[in-house]
Amino acid sequence: MAPPSLALEKVALLERRIRLEPPDGFLDSTPAYATLLIRFDPRADWRTSEARVRGLVDPIDHSTSARENTNPIRVVEIPVCYEPEFAPDLERVAIESGSSVLDVIAQHAAAEYKVAFIGFTPGFPYLLGLPEQLHSARLERPRIRVPAGSIGIAGGQTGIYPRETPGGWKLIARTPLRMFDPAKPEPSLLLPGNQVRFVPIDAQRFAALAEKENAR
Repeated sequence: MAPPSLALEKVALLERRIRLEPPDGFLDSTPAYATLLIRFDPRADWRTSEARVRGLVDPIDHSTSARENTNPIRVVEIPVCYEPEFAPDLERVAIESGSSVLDVIAQHAAAEYKVAFIGFTPGFPYLLGLPEQLHSARLERPRIRVPAGSIGIAGGQTGIYPRETPGGWKLIARTPLRMFDPAKPEPSLLLPGNQVRFVPIDAQRFAALAEKENAR
């Protein structure tokens, strides 16, 4: 089951408030589903900083979130290939969900997703919005190597592996896009709060886009 949307709104709003009016000693913050990690300079007065943060937390609800969040929502389209060579668990997900492979592809690609947070490894987005019929448990035995760009599902989430790592999510597609590039001013292609749409492509288009990405 996906986390309540209000928790995400509260985390996002608190982070915006802190970045607009940073307490003394503030260094950085990292959001998650229902928590916000705030890093401070240890030389700062932590009591003053804690009091400042607590003052920013209360009150936060749907109305304050909507009123303060005036930034336009960034929508990112991600090309993905669902062909068998890129989707080793797609047939299994279809069987488990009682659907055909084509139905799983159609449902996954038609949904609109929201980036809840970035975690696990740099640039890995946790995406909410997976259709309930496609909710699926993690693999019993994680893979030692998951190729970069692989798109997996676990529970009620979709995620994109930005680099080759071990992983236990069921893989149903892959994107040729580079999800994380440390050489760029903003290394992660996706950021918390972004909306994501998957655009199905064939293997030929995948190869062309991959070649273009590698040439950069």
